[in-house]
Amino acid sequence: MTDPGQPVDILLVEDDPGDELMTREAFEDNKIGNTLHVVRDGQEALDFIYRTGAYADAPRPDLILLDLNLPKYDGRQVLEKIKADPDLAHIPVVVLTTSAAEEDILRSYKLHANAYVTKPVDLDQFIAAIRQIDEFFVQVVRLPRMREPRPRT
Repeated sequence: MTDPGQPVDILLVEDDPGDELMTREAFEDNKIGNTLHVVRDGQEALDFIYRTGAYADAPRPDLILLDLNLPKYDGRQVLEKIKADPDLAHIPVVVLTTSAAEEDILRSYKLHANAYVTKPVDLDQFIAAIRQIDEFFVQVVRLPRMREPRPRT
């Protein structure tokens, strides 16, 4: 278990460079000491999480911020794969997306997302949303430490 406030590894799965930049700025503005790793599509996300290919040495993320509308595999497919894997299901996943569609919200929670946040368009509101995610998932709650996965057969 992590201690509240202890730095963690956060994986941002985001294909929009502007949203990535705003997230980075929010982390810098909030002086969030966590390590932010960024991948730009669903395949890269799975490679990072499973530590394959270019991400063989990647740390297991303690928290995942996941956009829904991604190339290759969309965020719903990534979320479903994470939550169906007993070695990964404990990783909190916050869906961070522009969609406010009720069907996206409902489907994300049915796939066991830990939270669903609609990205604010305004930079100040976006920074506030990132700050609230950090305050809750990193400073308030205790996150499970990653255990090494069983070898795949």
